[in-house]
Amino acid sequence: MNFDRQIARLIDHTILKPDATRAEVLQVCGEALKYEFASVCVNSFWVPVVAGELRGSSVKTCTVAGFPLGAASTPAKVAETLEAVSQGATEIDMVINIGALKSGEPAIVEVDIAAVAEAARQGGAIVKVIIETALLDHDQKVLACQLSMRAGAAFVKTSTGFAKTGATVEDIALMRATVGPDIGVKASCGVRTLEDLKAMVAAGATRVGASSSVKIIEATAA
Repeated sequence: MNFDRQIARLIDHTILKPDATRAEVLQVCGEALKYEFASVCVNSFWVPVVAGELRGSSVKTCTVAGFPLGAASTPAKVAETLEAVSQGATEIDMVINIGALKSGEPAIVEVDIAAVAEAARQGGAIVKVIIETALLDHDQKVLACQLSMRAGAAFVKTSTGFAKTGATVEDIALMRATVGPDIGVKASCGVRTLEDLKAMVAAGATRVGASSSVKIIEATAA
């Protein structure tokens, strides 16, 4: 099948549902290898399985920390990150402390991100910071992006997929305008079609998290 590999390399092929089975995770890995997606993103229990399946390929192993609420302690997020990196994860999608941000305590948020980013760096991994845009107002979104940049994030990311809404073109544009050209912006949750993906990329996304990845990439061959 002819498909657009450039688009494929934008996609984190994602399976984060709590009832994901081993067979489903293995299927996602196989699809990622076939279509050369950027990564497979799973809950941390599955990191050793995914890292083993993807070994020797260009597809990265991605996992989450403090997911999906962001309200875990910083030491807990750091421990999750260190364990995941030791098992083969090279990308960590962490959730900010949303409550601290909304309480007007940005220093707590920045320290939390920085600690996870440093733990990831120790193992050669990068951090994408999920700000959960559905729960923030305009100024809070801007502040979350600024804190992420200062704390050493490689990406800012819209959503966990567990809030009331996911990525929007408007939020991607705002996040890109805030962080400038030097770090990534990831659109996640609600990107279900090739048209959705193209709209997010046009607004400034450099990575897209999706569970409909196969449908999206197969549309590039139509």
